Amino acid sequence: MNIVEIMTLGFLSEEPLCGYRLKKKMEQLLGYARPFSDGTLHSVTGKFVKQGYLGESFNVVNGRRLREFHLEPAGREALVEELKGTNGYMLTDITKWSVVMSFLSVVPDEADRNAVLRRRLDLLNSDVRRMYSDGEGPIDNADLTDRYRIAITEIHDAEIEAERRWLERELGVA
Repeated sequence: MNIVEIMTLGFLSEEPLCGYRLKKKMEQLLGYARPFSDGTLHSVTGKFVKQGYLGESFNVVNGRRLREFHLEPAGREALVEELKGTNGYMLTDITKWSVVMSFLSVVPDEADRNAVLRRRLDLLNSDVRRMYSDGEGPIDNADLTDRYRIAITEIHDAEIEAERRWLERELGVA
């Protein structure tokens, strides 16, 4: 699943929503760094209705026909399976990881949630501290000379350390 699909099922796991409110919640979570069109959301909701992941109802509000979506059991099951299997870019990309974390509580089994957190911790314990490349390989942070790149790596490293500490506390490891 892509990030829009996960957010669609995730937000609808909390409450039924019309497309407009669903998109506003998604924009709030993602910010405007990764915009998506109304057509993308329409495509996802249409596909999920056909797959039986979402149900829909129609109401008239202020004289306008409003389409509202709700999560079906098959949609919840698909979301849980997707979250349990989190890997790849969903673990490494901080925006995608934020989306996964936002809905991880939907996974009913704590052991399954902890397995996802363990994969993220393992990633953070690997070499994730090099953000820049010379085109052939990563540049060590100690070799950076541009003060703004140095600043962004210091901020990145502090965020990684804070997340690592939280994950270790959550998982009961030290």
